[in-house]
Formats: sequence, structure tokens, C-alpha cells
Amino acid sequence: MGLSAAQIKDSLDTVARREPAIARALEAAGYPEPRIRDRGHVTLLRAIVGQQVSVAAAASMWSKLAAEVGDDVDPHELLARDFDTLRACGLSRQKQGYARSLCELVAAGAIDFGALPADDEEAIAQLTLIKGIGRWTAEIYLLFAEGRPDIWPAGDLAVQAGLGRILGLEERPSEKETRALAESWRPHRGATAIFTWHCYNNPAL
Repeated sequence: MGLSAAQIKDSLDTVARREPAIARALEAAGYPEPRIRDRGHVTLLRAIVGQQVSVAAAASMWSKLAAEVGDDVDPHELLARDFDTLRACGLSRQKQGYARSLCELVAAGAIDFGALPADDEEAIAQLTLIKGIGRWTAEIYLLFAEGRPDIWPAGDLAVQAGLGRILGLEERPSEKETRALAESWRPHRGATAIFTWHCYNNPAL
């Protein structure tokens, strides 16, 4: 469960008291809507299916996969299917490798989505054990599915661009700069990240 509208508002109000540029942007653009995903392996499996393909193609693949193994995509059921069966669902060899890595870790109990480490960096390290899941995807999962309040995906280009726009920077800040600029906003960086996406290309700013 991601951050609620009330949590986002409270966090942004706190950050706005520390950062006048955030306060001005809030006044102009308003509060962002929550971004919520389901907790569990299915959300990450959807991310794997959707990598580097169109939304329509991803939806088609997911529909075929769900028809084959069930809507809850039980890890054991997916692992029981052979290459050709999953290929018929649209999954390339690479996607199958990533999906099997996820399902094998879940089936073996190496990753428990109901009890990920409380420490954000430890949780990210555990999620990136899955082949095909990098830091960005792990951060997005922790922010949108678990509602962790201090996730700050500084490597996201839209976060960088949105932050640059909010702060009135001439150039998009680098990942390192984006991380440094938000240090004083702990532990409310998750809501701030959602706000940067809200501000990215927002005509109100």
C-alpha cells in the first residue's frame, strides 16, 4: 500500500516549511495524487513483463500469462511451465530468466514480500537479488507498494528534471546532486519524489 493522500500532504507540508521553493511549487501545482501498487511478487513480475515494451504489449503478455497460470501467478505454477509455454505468452528468453529468478527466490523463501527488511537499503539489496530488478525498480516498489516514506529514487530522470524545475536550476541535476539536494528533507523524501513527478512538465510551473 503506497503513501495515502493524507501522508503525502503532511510530508510535503513539512518539507515546504524547510524549503521555500517547494512551498511555491505546491501553491502553483497543488498536491499530487497517491501512486499505489499491490504488495507482493505479482507487482514486480508485472514490472518485468513491462520492461522495454509498450503498455499494450505488456497488457497482452500479462493477459496470456494470467490465463495460463492464474491471476495470482503462483510462483510454483510459473516455474512448472516450460520455455515454449511461456514463449507463447509473449515472454522472451530474457524475461523468462528474470521471471524465473523472482519465482525461484519466492518459492525458496529467500524473499518474503510480507516481511522485507525494515531498513530501506537492506530491502533494496534483497530485491535486487532478483535478476532484471535494479535499484530504480526496487525503489519504486518500496515507495508505491509499501508506502515507505523516505524512498528517494535520485537516479530517475523525471525526478531530477522535476526537482530542477521546482528549484529553478538551469540544468537537470545529476543523480549525485539530486541525492544531496534532498538530504535535509529526510524522512519525507518519498512524498517529495511523488511531487517531483507531479511537477515534471506541469504547465502550472
